[in-house]
Amino acid sequence: MTSIITRLRSAAAKRAAYHRTAREIANLPLDVALDLGIFREDAEKIARTHVYGR
Repeated sequence: MTSIITRLRSAAAKRAAYHRTAREIANLPLDVALDLGIFREDAEKIARTHVYGR
């Protein structure tokens, strides 16, 4: 039973990290994003790769 709860907590933490990361990338000032080579439109893809490794 504890492994189920642990997996649910881990999944919830990853989901929160994904949304937080995507939001931060999407809200970067344009000049900063371009200096980093990041397109804000790719925020979800970048966040997914960062959090889930896919």
